[in-house]
Amino acid sequence: MSKKPLEKAAKSERDRAMRIYRSLEKAWPDATCALIWEEPHELLIATILSAQSTDIAVNRATPALFKAFPTIDAFAEAEPTDIEPFIATIGLFRNKSKSVVESMRRVRDEYGGEVPQTMDALVTLRGVARKTANVVLGNAFNINEGVVVDTHVMRLAWRLGLTDHEGKTDRIERDLMARFPKSRWTMLSHLLIYHGRYACKARHAICGEHSLCKRYAQAGRCTCNGAP
Repeated sequence: MSKKPLEKAAKSERDRAMRIYRSLEKAWPDATCALIWEEPHELLIATILSAQSTDIAVNRATPALFKAFPTIDAFAEAEPTDIEPFIATIGLFRNKSKSVVESMRRVRDEYGGEVPQTMDALVTLRGVARKTANVVLGNAFNINEGVVVDTHVMRLAWRLGLTDHEGKTDRIERDLMARFPKSRWTMLSHLLIYHGRYACKARHAICGEHSLCKRYAQAGRCTCNGAP
């Protein structure tokens, strides 16, 4: 994402964004990170595994994986072939096995055995890009560095008129950061993801049945099932 200073959106846009936020909170009060984890390194690994896969598939694989390799050192001392049998049901599992082992070795050797708590440090790890780092920082450390932009967030941000940059992850993230208070960035992604999974879906959406979409979907952007 661009390093240029973030400029806040116009007050009218920020006010509208917070109305949407409050509606999302009301609709999805239990929204949270769907990945199952207990320690920061487990969330980091789960997020690496989730690339081009589903949280459901990752959650099926990680309990046995984390039991077999209970610490950062255990992962760092393993070989990728040791990891592969535990994640063979996940797409790109061979490459992800290498990413898990190499990232844990770097955490052990370069960061004193502690998952780093900065964006710059996290993105030096194999398999970690800005989206992954945002997940870890926001959920493991309560650090709002940015907004997680996945396919659901991209779709919802466009349909709800929170960005004019359809399909452009970095621009969408900046638009969301400019419209919402920093303290809400992590939860914002959870709320948008829940709404994208259970209501405003890519296909078979129920937008025409959901009050939030009826009120906020932008004309010409979301026309499924009778939305405006």
